[in-house]
Amino acid sequence: MSTITIKNVTKAFGDVVVLKEFDEVFGDKEFVTLLGPSGCGKTTMLRMIAGFEKPTTGEIHIGDRVVSSDKTFVPPEKRGIGMVFQSYAVWPHMTVYDNVAYPLKIAKIPKAEIKNKVESILGVVHLSQYASRYPSQLSGGQQQRVALGRALVAEPKVLLLDEPLSNLDAKLRESMRFEIKEIQKNFGITVVYVTHDQTEAMAMSDRIIVINRGVIQQVGTPTEIYQKPANQFVADFVGKVNFLKGEVKEGHIELVGLDQSIPYDGVYKGKVVVAIRPENITLIPNGQGSLKGKLLTQFYLGDVNDCRIDIGGEVIRVIAESESYGALQENQEISLYLKDFLVYEDDGKDDHTSIIT
Repeated sequence: MSTITIKNVTKAFGDVVVLKEFDEVFGDKEFVTLLGPSGCGKTTMLRMIAGFEKPTTGEIHIGDRVVSSDKTFVPPEKRGIGMVFQSYAVWPHMTVYDNVAYPLKIAKIPKAEIKNKVESILGVVHLSQYASRYPSQLSGGQQQRVALGRALVAEPKVLLLDEPLSNLDAKLRESMRFEIKEIQKNFGITVVYVTHDQTEAMAMSDRIIVINRGVIQQVGTPTEIYQKPANQFVADFVGKVNFLKGEVKEGHIELVGLDQSIPYDGVYKGKVVVAIRPENITLIPNGQGSLKGKLLTQFYLGDVNDCRIDIGGEVIRVIAESESYGALQENQEISLYLKDFLVYEDDGKDDHTSIIT
């Protein structure tokens, strides 16, 4: 069992609290992503699981073993983990083979067993033909595969990945996402993945933990996080969204300063914030819709038409079908049909942490 249990963990550096009361269980063989902006505390949590940092309060368990508490601290090399860093951290003076073999040599594994294990892992990470090369002779993606192979060769219970794809170009990042996910499935290990890239989190995770300012904002599957964000911060951080201020009246929401309204029969009264995903808006030329507006600009992106619509003083984004690019004209009056939207209580704050209906 490689379950990770985090019990009421807080981490402070002096007077600065970077994680507050983190309480969560990562299941055996689960792929969990810690997602949030820079400085939110996600890497600090990963480093505490790894044993590079000690919690200020609380406990961390790997399986049924306490690895961090006020009375116990197990060093990183004895936690049965593998870790891959953003910077690859491969040894420049060692070949690919020797880099991957290094953890086994340190553990004094017999040479014949090292050879079998390393050759097997090099096959898994598609580096068999590069075994005798040095890191300087490899691309960034190949170096990242070396780091991944080195982390996996000792058959860890848990694999920790700290923004491992952020230094790669977009196309390579996309292919590596699927490779890492496939390796995790084949090895059947627990993965904790840190990123600020919501696309990575959505594509790879069984569950996502969204963190802001050291506090968990929401825990859920990619579908739950995207379709039912717990607050405005999550809605804004995961995906694209338009926010409009409004006030609930009988059967509708009047949008502030726009002289327009949308139907609403939810529970909130008074001031609210409406959140609308750009892809949940359909443009209807000269038709009946929830809102009226004028097309300001449109950008043809091949698969979609990325539009900006003025709805009477507020500009919103609409992701329309690519075919609409030739059919619509800039400055054209247009109707907008809202397929779906979310409503939050307007607490008057700008940190986007109010509660959803």
